[in-house]
Amino acid sequence: MKAEHYVGGVFRSDGPAFPLISPADGAEIGAVPEAPREVVDGAVAAAREALRGPWGAAGVEERAAAMRRIADGIQARFGEFVDAEIADTGRPRAFAETVDVPRAIGNFRAYADLLYGRPERAYTTQVPGWSAGGGQALNYTVRRPLGVVAIISPWNLPLLLMTWKVAPALAAGNAVVVKPSEETPSTATLLAQVIDQAGLPAGAFNLVHGHGPGAAGEFLTGHPGVDAIAFTGESATGSAIMRNAADHVTPVSFELGGKNPALVFADADLDAAVEGTVRSSFTHSGQICLCTERVYVERPVFDEFVERLGARAKELADYGPMISAAHRDKVLSYYRLAREEGATVVAGGGAPSFGDERDGGFHVEPTVLTGLPETARTVREEIFGPVCHVAPFDTEDEALRLANDSPYGLASTVWTRDLSRAHRVAPKVETGIVWVNCWNLRDLRTPFGGVKASGIGREGGEYSLDFFSEPVNVCIQI
Repeated sequence: MKAEHYVGGVFRSDGPAFPLISPADGAEIGAVPEAPREVVDGAVAAAREALRGPWGAAGVEERAAAMRRIADGIQARFGEFVDAEIADTGRPRAFAETVDVPRAIGNFRAYADLLYGRPERAYTTQVPGWSAGGGQALNYTVRRPLGVVAIISPWNLPLLLMTWKVAPALAAGNAVVVKPSEETPSTATLLAQVIDQAGLPAGAFNLVHGHGPGAAGEFLTGHPGVDAIAFTGESATGSAIMRNAADHVTPVSFELGGKNPALVFADADLDAAVEGTVRSSFTHSGQICLCTERVYVERPVFDEFVERLGARAKELADYGPMISAAHRDKVLSYYRLAREEGATVVAGGGAPSFGDERDGGFHVEPTVLTGLPETARTVREEIFGPVCHVAPFDTEDEALRLANDSPYGLASTVWTRDLSRAHRVAPKVETGIVWVNCWNLRDLRTPFGGVKASGIGREGGEYSLDFFSEPVNVCIQI
């Protein structure tokens, strides 16, 4: 797959190239152009020009139709998108086929559905009013696009999370400049090809490749011509982007990191709780912001839960690699730190040996830990790998205290058969999402996002449209 920039409707490869490495076996699989500042400037200028031209004049129905053409274009090249996502991330094929690409298609179709036939709800409200002098006035509200939106997408779910922002931003009438992670450029390039074939006006969608600090990412997020920034990634990177955006008071939407808790009560369906925790801790080798890293289990079932979770972790086979050698080394450093802090390693704790080409890749073992105090760095810091620490609790209040004692607040799970407890506990967990007896069950219309260091704002359905547009009050005296 050849990665290219897409600026003003033209594919180009400006800038020095850097290698694209397969995380599955460590082989070089391509080259990626590093966008210089002038390419980023050109992308922002092209987006601005599109807003002055036919894209800025496009109505709701026209934009909804464009969303459907993009969705159809991804569907038509389904296999190519799957292969590109696997090559960049090393993830299992089943995950790419059932999650990544279908969800990208669903993102565009969801916003087409939201817009088409409902412009009055999405964009206008009317309020009769009276002035202080006794006269009548008509107030109505229109929503207009923010303008040029910078979208910075991560490497863990490259296509899914990129389209999760691109679709509503375009649906709301903005022009976008996308910078995908330098680790995973391929599906972004394919999406640019689909959008080009879908006939969007030049400049409505632009793509630049490159790194973050001192490079394309920093050039884009600090650009005076950018009207808003939408970012998914690490909390530290989000803080850096916010500092970069502060000079221009640029609004931001952030979905950041997490150290997500699970609460397993003694009355839970233990089979479901164990299997649910296997999914929430080890899916995509823990490289999903929603993954569980802290598990709190009521003491009467603690020993059985740990034994069963450890056994399941040892059975896992096709779990995929870390995204890079650097990230593998980071995760393994936390495995070493856990031992130094006094952890008991129930399962995993190292790097596997396969005896084939995968040994050149960046794999680590699914790992279950116990025995650490809540002050341990392994318990406090986001690892972003296939690892969880399991600790006991005795009371509901203690469980909530443990779950909420974190600088993060993205997602949580609660496992209980007690309906009253579920309704009582869920609103008290300080996360933006609380799953009860399930994990990562998503409706694209519901609010998605975190609290504390896990993010700013909400995405999903009309929540995304609210961010990517601004209300304007029009008051007409009668």
